[in-house]
Amino acid sequence: MQGLILILVFGAVLLVLTAGLRAKRHKDIAAWASSKGLSFDAGNDRSFDDRYPEFRCLRRGRSRSASHIAEGDWNGRRVTAFDYRYVTGEGKSRSTHHFSAAILRSEVPLKPLYIRSEHVFDKVTEFLGIDDIDFESAVFSREFHVKSPDKRWAYDVIHQRTMEFLLAMPRFSIEFGTRNVMVWRNRRFKPSTFEEAIAVASGILDRLPDYLLREMAKDSKGTT
Repeated sequence: MQGLILILVFGAVLLVLTAGLRAKRHKDIAAWASSKGLSFDAGNDRSFDDRYPEFRCLRRGRSRSASHIAEGDWNGRRVTAFDYRYVTGEGKSRSTHHFSAAILRSEVPLKPLYIRSEHVFDKVTEFLGIDDIDFESAVFSREFHVKSPDKRWAYDVIHQRTMEFLLAMPRFSIEFGTRNVMVWRNRRFKPSTFEEAIAVASGILDRLPDYLLREMAKDSKGTT
C-alpha cells in the first residue's frame, strides 16, 4: 500500500513538473515570436507532414504534430519555426520523439539537397561504396555529409563561400524541398537556437550564385 502511495505521489509530481516546463516553453517561444514580429500558435497542428511532404523528418513515426509555431516575415522571406513530435513503437517499446526546426521560403524553386554533419557511421557506409558528395575543400568534405540526386546542383549551391559560411556556423541538419529550406536538430531549440537555424538557411539562400537564381527563375517561368 505504501509503495502504491509513493508511485501515485511521484506520478503527480512528474505531471506538475511537466506542465510547468510546458508552460515555460510556451511563454519563452511566445515572447521570442512577439519580439520578432511573428505570429504564435501553441496548439498542435497535425498538417505539417502534408504541408511539407518533401521533408522526410516530418513523416517519421505516427501521431505527428507541430506546436509552438511562430510564423511570419524574416528579412523578406517567409519563416516557420516550430517544435515537432512523433511516436514510434508499441507498448513498452513506445517512444515519443521531440525536435525543433525552422523552415525558410525561397524566392526561386529549389532541388533536393541534404546536408548534415559527418558521422562515424558514414565511414562504414563509405567503405561499402555508399558515399556522399565530395568537394574540393577537404575540410568541408570531412565535416559535412552531402547528398543530392543532382551533383551539379549540389556543387552550384555549395560553392567556396557557402562552404566557408557553413564551417563557421553551428551545425544543423539542412534539407532543401521544392521551395523551402528546412534546418533542424533532433532536440528542442532555445529561442536563440531558432535564430541560429534561420541564419543558416538565410545564409545559404543569400549565397546562391546569380547565374543559378536566373536559371531557376527561368525554369520556373517555363513550367507555369
